[in-house]
Amino acid sequence: MTTKANATDDSFHVFDTTLRDGAQREGINLTVADKLTIARHLDTFGVGYIEGGWPGANPRDTEFFARAQKEITFENAQLVAFGATRRAGGSAADDPQVKALLNSGAPVITLVAKSHDRHVELALRTTLEENLEMVRDTVSHLREQGRRVFVDCEHFFDGYRANAEYAKSVVRTAHEAGAEVVILCDTNGGMLPAQVQAVVATVIADTGARLGIHAQDDTGCAVANTLAAVDAGATHVQCTANGYGERVGNANLFPVVAALELKYGMKVLPEGALAEMTRISHAVAEVVNLTPSTHQPYVGVSAFAHKAGLHASAIKVDPDLYQHIDPELVGNTMRMLVSDMAGRASIELKGKELGVDLGDDRALVGRVVERVKERELQGYTYEAADASFELLLRGEVEGRARRYFRTESWRAIVEDRPDGTHANEATVKLWAKGERIVATAEGNGPVNALDRALRVALERIYPQLAKLELIDYKVRILEGRTGTESTTRVLITTGDGTGDWATVGVAENVIAASWQALEDAYTYGLLRAGVEPTE
Repeated sequence: MTTKANATDDSFHVFDTTLRDGAQREGINLTVADKLTIARHLDTFGVGYIEGGWPGANPRDTEFFARAQKEITFENAQLVAFGATRRAGGSAADDPQVKALLNSGAPVITLVAKSHDRHVELALRTTLEENLEMVRDTVSHLREQGRRVFVDCEHFFDGYRANAEYAKSVVRTAHEAGAEVVILCDTNGGMLPAQVQAVVATVIADTGARLGIHAQDDTGCAVANTLAAVDAGATHVQCTANGYGERVGNANLFPVVAALELKYGMKVLPEGALAEMTRISHAVAEVVNLTPSTHQPYVGVSAFAHKAGLHASAIKVDPDLYQHIDPELVGNTMRMLVSDMAGRASIELKGKELGVDLGDDRALVGRVVERVKERELQGYTYEAADASFELLLRGEVEGRARRYFRTESWRAIVEDRPDGTHANEATVKLWAKGERIVATAEGNGPVNALDRALRVALERIYPQLAKLELIDYKVRILEGRTGTESTTRVLITTGDGTGDWATVGVAENVIAASWQALEDAYTYGLLRAGVEPTE
């Protein structure tokens, strides 16, 4: 395990703890292979430190450090092992947990230390003086063994409120024993920015220690608290990718580093790394098997999405009028959302985004605006179904709907069997390239059966459809408009191995709505493949 070069000098640390603290989020369960993959992503992004876990505390983290030594050559980051100060009444040199930290091979070790007097007495069951000696002995021993040491002061802000002098004595002891950075942890996540800034400034003045910040997000202020600590003089920020962490999470790495680079003018990442931020965020989400947050600052797909017609009119003149940064700086893109709020500018910008030339035809744009508003009144939504909107738009531009096949009829049957199982069968009748085709297929549900039947019918004529795969399927029951009647909206996401697209269908029942969305999905797939329409 080696590091070729640090991303920046040592004057400011970007410290990632996704593999330890982030992994404590409900629903995340990382394998060793997952952790190695995420570590590579974070190193590529350019963080200075990657906290890999607690070696010796569980076999998975111990294996991670062993494999990381053999399998990863870090370009930017240094790997960090996390552990606790020695036990009360013993010595660091003889403590098995401290030995496990050294055996991990990590060049940097982060020790968690108690800084809240009540936690010392109730959780550690020792004296305040012995706790200070545990910090001093462990830091000194690890430094003697040639390791860099950071100290996390757990529950620092609550401890500071209860007994400020003792909390500061823990910081002072760690600093004097050789800890390079002492991190003030808002473990319960209850602090607010002004409070953090005031405490950090006071502790720096009173101890002379180099300070860092570790903020949980229980008040929704973790990013703001982190930046407030930097304002007060902290030069080390601990974060997690996408804000993953226990309870509601940690300070989110991506808005923190984006703010430091773009708002503070600090160089905390390697050249060009910030433009990889959106990709890295989504890649980590893929590994942990969580859907990326669409509304996450900077990297969410909605971060630079514009829906209001007033916004679109201004953006057409100058995108900066409704965007705080150029989205390309963080690897994201501006998107125009088409809805019943859309005006002419929204349609023109969306057409440009989709590569559909509307020219200066104001009548055409007006027709599209009215068509969208009419369809949304019926229950359609195009802000989440770009493919269906593009088909509508091209139909208006070309004067006719783009068709590769024409449906004669379709039928879906669900059969209850005596053994309690169900059989789902669908039959479709359609015309394609002058040929009438009838196809039947079974599926694990009526919509799946329809999808398979449509594929059976068309794949011989359009072999490009073999690559298509239904990725996601969402159903929403819309509010009834006459008595107890209701309308169903279906959104389908389809992919072809190189990208995916969303289509929408609306009808009085879920099967009919699904058929509409499937028709659009197959039509758009053929359009993407460059096939010329025949119907």
